[in-house]
Amino acid sequence: MFGLIGHLTSLQHAQSVARELGYPEYADQGLDFWCSAPPQIVDTIKVTSVTGQTIEGRYVESCFLPEMLATRRIKASTRKIINAMAHAQKHGINITALGGFSSIIFENFNLQQIRQVRNVMLEFERFTTGNTHTAYVICRQLEQAAPLLGIELSKATVAVCGATGDIGSAICRWLDTRTDVAELLLIARNQERLQNLQDELGRGKILALEEALPQADIVIWVASMPRGIEIDPTTLKQPCLLIDGGYPKNLGMKIQHPGVVVLNGGIVEHSLDIEWRIMQIVNMEVPARQLFACFAESMLLEFEKWYTNFSWGRNQITVEKMDQIGQVSVKHGFRPLLV
Repeated sequence: MFGLIGHLTSLQHAQSVARELGYPEYADQGLDFWCSAPPQIVDTIKVTSVTGQTIEGRYVESCFLPEMLATRRIKASTRKIINAMAHAQKHGINITALGGFSSIIFENFNLQQIRQVRNVMLEFERFTTGNTHTAYVICRQLEQAAPLLGIELSKATVAVCGATGDIGSAICRWLDTRTDVAELLLIARNQERLQNLQDELGRGKILALEEALPQADIVIWVASMPRGIEIDPTTLKQPCLLIDGGYPKNLGMKIQHPGVVVLNGGIVEHSLDIEWRIMQIVNMEVPARQLFACFAESMLLEFEKWYTNFSWGRNQITVEKMDQIGQVSVKHGFRPLLV
């Protein structure tokens, strides 16, 4: 059985979903209440591969909200993730994906130091961040969507915002070795990590966001930001492809500007309907078919019986592992979202 650990995008979103899921006692509560709310299994999932194989899973709502990080409630944030992991393991789930901020919090606050949660000794091999599949899917979205806009990769400048993160660095490695992208622009907060990435790649310009945006034909947003940002679309090239791989989405507004296309990054579409409710709750356009690539990774690991932390640790994703998860993604009927 596979598991998904997720969270909602805001306090307002959480309150509305609580009412919808039949938890009225959560629906009118403020952030303090959500900081103490325990994890819950709120959905049972059934997925059928195009190979005919069927698997079952559970969705664990962590009750983490991005406002907890934005208001520096670090202990509450870390407790949410560790408790959700213990909850998944206690219910016998073989492989569980840490969705959204779950994996970011785990890595940024060194939660691997916490092995025991009450009577549960955490077995980290039961968990995956899902970042390898997410990075693969975003790269495939770039490769497939760019030509549709008339953007030729061999002449294109690609800016990666969040380049030193787990997903961002993997994307940079893929673009460097698997494509003929003309120029890479590397954007992140930590200058030392940026320098290390540039040294590893042997290429790429380190720029501030405001410098990079006007130069980029394609912008990939994979920074971990509790709040979205707004950009002036008139400063962008035309055509320009923006691939927003954040959750919540990094772009705080829906950009509507001639020649500028925003693509939901890190989203896959399955060939067959999935039996679940949760994607409707997070406002997927086609909730029976569309899902986050990180969640799909745990499904793929369950299909293949690869019970291992396939994606784990910062900057450990190789192009070879992206190839490996990409092959089974295609095998079981997943494809990158392009609209």
